[in-house]
Amino acid sequence: MSSKLVIDTNVFVSALISPSGASRAVLRACLQGKYKPLMGTALLMEFESILGRSEVMARCPISKADIEVLLAALMSVSQWVQVYYLWRPNLKDEADNHLIELAIAGNAEAIVTQNIKDFQRAELLFPQLSIISPEALITE
Repeated sequence: MSSKLVIDTNVFVSALISPSGASRAVLRACLQGKYKPLMGTALLMEFESILGRSEVMARCPISKADIEVLLAALMSVSQWVQVYYLWRPNLKDEADNHLIELAIAGNAEAIVTQNIKDFQRAELLFPQLSIISPEALITE
């Protein structure tokens, strides 16, 4: 069985911008079935909001239509998770709380993010949940 992961929005954006980076390799590995990405309402809304950001789209070497196809492909291999309980770990970036809530609700092994420091020093800790960079995940 493949490892369950929550992919932070910054990893998705990085994968769109850099075709040869570790973030793109993480998405590729998910699409190939090596990892099982978890998806919930808040995370999907963040991913979809990228399509409306001109500053992100200007840096992408692929078209908006191709990004929509990539997102649809990622959704097709993702496990949808309903979050029924809000843990509120009080992260440095409060907007990231939903990632921990999704990970706990879906029993994820890790959150893959470019902002590991934002997850340190949370008031509520989950020792079974790893916070890992795309580079570290790919080299495991």
